[in-house]
Amino acid sequence: MTNYTLQANREWWSQKWLELLDSYRFKKRLERARNYARQGNVLSIEFKGAKVLARVQGSEPEPYKVSLSIDAFSEEEWSYVIETMSQRAIFAAKLLAGEMPQNIEEVFTANGLSLFPFTLSDVHSKCSCPDKANPCKHVGAVYYQLGDRFSEDPFVLFQLRGRTKEQIISDLRQLRGAKVEVTAPEIPNVQQPIPHHQESINIDSFWQYNEPLDSSLVVIAPSSSETILDVLGAIPLAKTEENVVNLTSGDVVMKYLDTVYKGVSQQAILAAMNVGGS
Repeated sequence: MTNYTLQANREWWSQKWLELLDSYRFKKRLERARNYARQGNVLSIEFKGAKVLARVQGSEPEPYKVSLSIDAFSEEEWSYVIETMSQRAIFAAKLLAGEMPQNIEEVFTANGLSLFPFTLSDVHSKCSCPDKANPCKHVGAVYYQLGDRFSEDPFVLFQLRGRTKEQIISDLRQLRGAKVEVTAPEIPNVQQPIPHHQESINIDSFWQYNEPLDSSLVVIAPSSSETILDVLGAIPLAKTEENVVNLTSGDVVMKYLDTVYKGVSQQAILAAMNVGGS
């Protein structure tokens, strides 16, 4: 089970979610909530629309029932958000790759909204336990467990605001697909004879395509952890006597090439998505 004190190991959006709970002034109650989450007392978590329903085992034989939600955005508000997302190719590409863009909040603040709740009072929670305090340790345990869910799937956070992963991806594809359809060049009828006076083909630009890609057909994502450098293996160079850290010349060259490879890969992804023009 995840150690909830090791915040550095979490994705940034999961950390931001937990920072809200960590600001709660009753630290002992939070510690009990963390222990409940670590020890597996949260028996189940499921979504009913934008609401989270959970069962948490407490001191009684019967598990307590917990519900948690934040205010969902309206259909109109989500339409503005999706429209803004579609205008930024890098947002669409990262989300389709299962990653939360670092500056995703800009999409929401540009429309007068906030993806994350500001305070604990923005989180609506109930528990069937007799504890009158809210959040109780059972609600806190569910809150911590949701942090894990966010790390595994950032779309869970959007679901709390009223939009599922499937809905967001479908809306993004429709909007970006519509833009491609509007700007796509007319395809000539291949059955028509080509006039002899037609201008000759320019070989230098034959393979160029200056129209945006249809995002419903193409997903640009970073390469897997295994690169061509891993496949080729270490470079067989001799060990240097002066090297105090016992690295061979091959190790030094491989570390340098790995840095270059990652940098070129990142630039290629940004160029493919045409970030500068989106």
